[in-house]
Amino acid sequence: MRATELIYFAGCPHIAAAREQLGRALAEANLAPVWVEYQTDDPGLPDYARGFGSPTILVDGKDVAGSSPGECADSCRLYRDESGRQVGVPPFQIILAALRASMIHHA
Repeated sequence: MRATELIYFAGCPHIAAAREQLGRALAEANLAPVWVEYQTDDPGLPDYARGFGSPTILVDGKDVAGSSPGECADSCRLYRDESGRQVGVPPFQIILAALRASMIHHA
């Protein structure tokens, strides 16, 4: 599996919750709690990861929620949870599904 990446802007109010969700999903998938973090203004941020809102989780270079990058790198990002409510972090189930799909693809 290619790196799991967490993209966020400095001061993002949802970064702690995103880290917690990502850690839980990795544990559930029986993967080490390891990922790469980039801030949206980091010069080392790969081109494919530019333009996403904060926080964004990428698995194999793809957004776990299926979105494409845009012009919102310095804005908060909203997701829909299992009940359809707007939340500030990717839901656990979509992170887990992306991790499991990556494991199957790379098996």
